[in-house]
This record gives sequence, C-alpha cells and structure tokens, in this order.
Amino acid sequence: MRASVPDRVEEGGSDALRDPLRAKGRPLVVDVDEVMVPGNSFPVEIAAELTARFRAVTATIAAALGLAARPADTSGFDPSRARFDHEAVTFLLQVLGEGRPVYLCSETCSEPFVGAVAQHLGVFTAWAAAPDARSPAQNEDLPPVLLQGFDYIGREAVTLPGFASRVARPARSAPAAPAPAGVRSWLKLLRVHQYAKNALVLVPLLTAHKFAPGSAATSLLAVVAFSLCASAAYILNDILDVEADRAHPAKRSRPIASGAIAASQAAAAMALALVTAFAIALSISVGFGGVLLGYFALTTSYSLWLKRIAIVDVVVLATLYTVRVIGGAVAISVPMSEWLLAFSLFIFMSLALVKRHIELAGQPDGAVLAARGYRIEDKSMVAILAAASGFNAVVIFTLYISSDTVRALYSHPQLLWVCCPILMYWIGRVMLFAQRGLIDDDPVMFALRDRASWAALGAIGVIMLAAI
Repeated sequence: MRASVPDRVEEGGSDALRDPLRAKGRPLVVDVDEVMVPGNSFPVEIAAELTARFRAVTATIAAALGLAARPADTSGFDPSRARFDHEAVTFLLQVLGEGRPVYLCSETCSEPFVGAVAQHLGVFTAWAAAPDARSPAQNEDLPPVLLQGFDYIGREAVTLPGFASRVARPARSAPAAPAPAGVRSWLKLLRVHQYAKNALVLVPLLTAHKFAPGSAATSLLAVVAFSLCASAAYILNDILDVEADRAHPAKRSRPIASGAIAASQAAAAMALALVTAFAIALSISVGFGGVLLGYFALTTSYSLWLKRIAIVDVVVLATLYTVRVIGGAVAISVPMSEWLLAFSLFIFMSLALVKRHIELAGQPDGAVLAARGYRIEDKSMVAILAAASGFNAVVIFTLYISSDTVRALYSHPQLLWVCCPILMYWIGRVMLFAQRGLIDDDPVMFALRDRASWAALGAIGVIMLAAI
C-alpha cells in the first residue's frame, strides 16, 4: 500500500540517518510483523506474552513500593529461534537489489526487539522502533528520502518513530525456509519410531500363551490404539514445550519447534489421532477404552506437571510402560499376572532412571536440571537407584520361576533359570554404556537399535518356548 509521511513523528533515537539519499529509487518501509511468521495467537505464544506482561507489572509495583526488583530483561530475544517469512525476506532482498532502501519499523515493539530482528536478517538500510523514554518528543528530522514519500507494507498506517542510526549489517542471503511439511515431517511429529514401545501390549498374549488368531488380531488392534494415543500425547507435549525445544540443541529440529508444521495443524492431527484411538479402543471393549483413557490422562499429567517433580517423573514413566502391559491383558480378557506387573514396574523404573542419569551426565557445566527437579550432584544416586531397580526385576523373575503359576504354564520351568544370567548381563550392559556416555538419550530406543539387546531378547524367547 502507499502511505505518506505523517505530520507528527515521534523520535526514537538520538541520531538520524544523515545521507540516505545515496540509495536509488523509492524507499520501502516494512512493519516488523510482516517479516515474522503469522500465528502468534496460539495458546503457547499467548501464555508467553501474558507471563512477560505479568513480570513487567510485578516490577512496576515493586518499584512503586520502593522494593528492590531486577529490571525486566528486554534484550533476551534470540532471533535465531524465531520464525521468519521466507517469501517476505526474499522479496525485500529483491527490492534492495534494485537500489531501493528498505527500512524496518514498529510503533509497538521495543528497540531491542526490532534491532535484533534487523541485525539478524541483515536486509535493512536502517530500523525504527518505539522509544523507551516515557515522554517521547516530537521529531521532524526523518531521513529526507522518506520525506519525499515511500511505499509501506503493513497491516495499517502507523506513526513512524525516529529512525536509529544503527544501520543493519550488509545484506546477506535470506534465511533458509523451513522444510515443507512432507511425509517425513509428519512421521517425525507422530513419533512413529516410538511405536515399537507399544509392542509391550503383546506381552500378555505371549505370557498367557493365547496364540489363537482372534486374540492375536485383538492384540494388534490394541497396539494400534496405543500408538495413536501415544502420538496424540507426543504432539501435545511438543506444543506445550515448543519454546524449550527451540532452545534445545537437538529438539529444535522437531517439526513444531522448527516451523515445518504449524501448531494449529499439529493440534488438528492430535485430535484426529485421539478420536481414532478411542474409536478402536471402544470397538475392542469398554474396559480397554478405560485403560487407554487412564493412559492418556496420566501421560497428559506428566507433560503438564509430573515431569517437573524429581523421582515422581520416573515412577510415572515406569507406570506408563506398565499400563501398556495391563492394556494388553484387558484387551484379550486374561488375568493380569501380579508377577508380570511387578517385573514391569521395576525394569521400566530402572530404564527411566537410566534416562535421567544420561541427561545429568550431559550437564558438564554443573547446571541444574530445574525443569526436571534434579541437580548435577544427583547423578550418582540416580545411577544407584537404576541398578537397584534393574536387579530387583531379576529377583522378581527368579521368584516367579518358583511359583505355582509357572508350573501351570510350563512343562519344563527349570529352563527359565537360564534367562536370569541373560537379564543380568543386559541390565549391567545398559548401566555400563550409560556411564560411558554411549547411550544418547532413551535406553529403550537404544535397545531397539542394539544387536546385543536383540540377541538377548531372542535367546530369552527361545528358552521360554523350549520350556512350554
């Protein structure tokens, strides 16, 4: 749109551009909102804005009461984590290449924010922002090139503040556009690679020796229901943690954090996955639908709150794995073995603690994992608890071998003792690899990629079949 210079112009800096007439062609003024990716009205961004405003109000009240308060951090904006409109920046580069000066402005955003955007993109001749002074003075010392008229891109006409003389860096190439939301991005959003964990739903089918086609088909449907429900939970977690993910060296590549998939699209996918999961669950049985509902409620509570409480978080993770086993039993209507329940709780408690140990070992500067409620000095205690939980699972398995339940299911239960040293080897190996830093993040995913783990699992499977 075309705009003319307003009669009243507020001054935003002590100096003005002295010789902007060197640029050729009609200047272009762009509002800062036009280079940012739209969609900041999503609840996460709203919550961040409300938090910032609450802190500002608190600081103002403290100052009025004469209390010591730290000034609000207005320079903490990191443009490298922000999402910019690639097409808009490319257009501005073309305009700049035609010899036309390009100015960035904002009547509402602060100078540190607008300056950070201008310096990061590097396509602007200069920038202007709302002044920090309480009583901005009138200024008519605009760059002369703007006094002759200019083109303006923005949602509405604004009163231009004085342009700062802090000229942005020379124009460089536009930032890379986010990868399009292709199949790969959607598979990553849904965490399809995590679906292997839901194979735990099949465990009751195997331990109860229910090998009929009908039971097998029902168990597979239960796996699909848990997988879709887990995807919905993962998406919700990504939406809630989008700001933290953008600051994480590895998680910043997640589809929502990187901008490959819009948060609104992710929310729609979450709803679709959730509805489909419960439709499948209710087709199996109402009881299984109740188990799945409990799983989603617990994993949602974990994302919102429980993951921030030390030890409680790993107990919840162990419970979520065990709920999968319970769901498998309910789906095919077999009694849930108390031995299997106890073994699952302890073995998955051990793996959850290993995961926390790995995270603590990744804090070389002694930083506090405040978001999880842990400190760097907790690393040794977490390792001890992980080893204790893992070997307690082995003890429970040995007691199971001596129980009446085993004698009713197996013709040669004494063969199951061979499984114990295999379990001891695998648990000790996981602990040793975690201590050496050879496991990156999730020990369950490590086990799914590890040949030795597959060999141990295969050996245990052969032994159990031979014992029948």
